[in-house]
Amino acid sequence: MVTETDLTLPDGRTLHVYDTGGPTRLTVFWHHGTPNLGAPPGPLLPLAERLGVRWVSYDRPGYGRSTHLPDRRVGNAAECVAAVADALGIDRFAVMGHSGGSSHALAAAALVPGRVKAVASLAAVAPFGDDGWFDGMAAASAASLRAAAEGRAAKEKHEAAAQFDPEVFTKADFAALTGSWSWLDEVVQPALGAAGLVDDDLAYVAPWGCDPAAITAPTLLVHGADDRMVPATHSRWLAKRIPGAELRLTPGDGHISVLDHSADALTWLAAQDSNASDATTGAR
Repeated sequence: MVTETDLTLPDGRTLHVYDTGGPTRLTVFWHHGTPNLGAPPGPLLPLAERLGVRWVSYDRPGYGRSTHLPDRRVGNAAECVAAVADALGIDRFAVMGHSGGSSHALAAAALVPGRVKAVASLAAVAPFGDDGWFDGMAAASAASLRAAAEGRAAKEKHEAAAQFDPEVFTKADFAALTGSWSWLDEVVQPALGAAGLVDDDLAYVAPWGCDPAAITAPTLLVHGADDRMVPATHSRWLAKRIPGAELRLTPGDGHISVLDHSADALTWLAAQDSNASDATTGAR
């Protein structure tokens, strides 16, 4: 069962928070993609219960009932995570995300390293740069982000005229959207047209406000080898810069079907927490 509450931040803004609650071994903050609402991933709820995982998440500013925050950076996720964790009395936690949500999860890990136990990233967007950042992107995905790189006015103009291009997804993606991950429709449809969509894309092409190389927690990077929306080169770049990061490229997967490996990623997170607990207690 997921409970929803509105958290008032010190500056008066609101974050809409989701929490599965209950006695748990590990709390995992879920970071949603673009455009989504922040509800924890429905297909993973049964596994989370078996693993003793508590999901906590929130609508990023500009989505759902979370207050719009113009010109936010990817690194602002750390402030949101810390505020929610403090309000719920959670000291340490893991972070997990999909697509641009993975970028926010990684930023949180870089900026609050003492609180993040482990990171699982699926199809992350790497920090913006000129070294092939757009290479391998489907034309529609690249055009959307190139418009963002030109500024808010250009991005808003682009969104006003944009139409969905099926070329951004693979056959495996469409199969996942109508099958194993049809749940995504529940969080995507209410987020279409939200101010957060423009703000997200502007944030992806601006400095994060942190360096992924500062991440000290165990990190797993999973990426579909055939991803057309965010090419696997993004996770390859991150893997070279995050100390000790494990990179798993999944053959035949695109941007959505990579989520079929999210159960393995969640199981990996739970194992990292168990390993850390064993090391602390001296258990064998």
